[in-house]
Amino acid sequence: MKVYADNKKGYFNYQILEEVEAGIILSGPEVKSIKAGNVSLKEAFATLKKGEIWLTNAHIGKYEPAGNIEYDPTRPRKLLLKSPEITKLFGKLQGDGLTLIPLKAYDKNGKIKILLGLGRGKKKHDKREIIKKRDISRDVQRDLKAK
Repeated sequence: MKVYADNKKGYFNYQILEEVEAGIILSGPEVKSIKAGNVSLKEAFATLKKGEIWLTNAHIGKYEPAGNIEYDPTRPRKLLLKSPEITKLFGKLQGDGLTLIPLKAYDKNGKIKILLGLGRGKKKHDKREIIKKRDISRDVQRDLKAK
């Protein structure tokens, strides 16, 4: 499984409660662009519209060998999930301020997949605590390595 994009800020800014794998509808040049590593999920989020899930603001760069076609790199792209999964997610998204965040874009059996996380936003003090723990563990590792 080759990972093309990883949304590290998604893990930092949100407490991930559940993960769901989804397919994505792409054009041919978009697939080649993703496989070339020209994809970013930093600003992306998933929305529910008319019983379908759409990936919004994911940046997939233009594939230059495709020619001079008109191309919008951040257009909404439909995600492929089975209807029971969509209704389950829809029910969970209705309450408690939960959000769908794309966490990874990867290859699975020759197909591009998106890992969606059902997450709740973290507070500032939670983020500071994580940074503090990370710094302490880094200092301990550095001290152990020096001895």
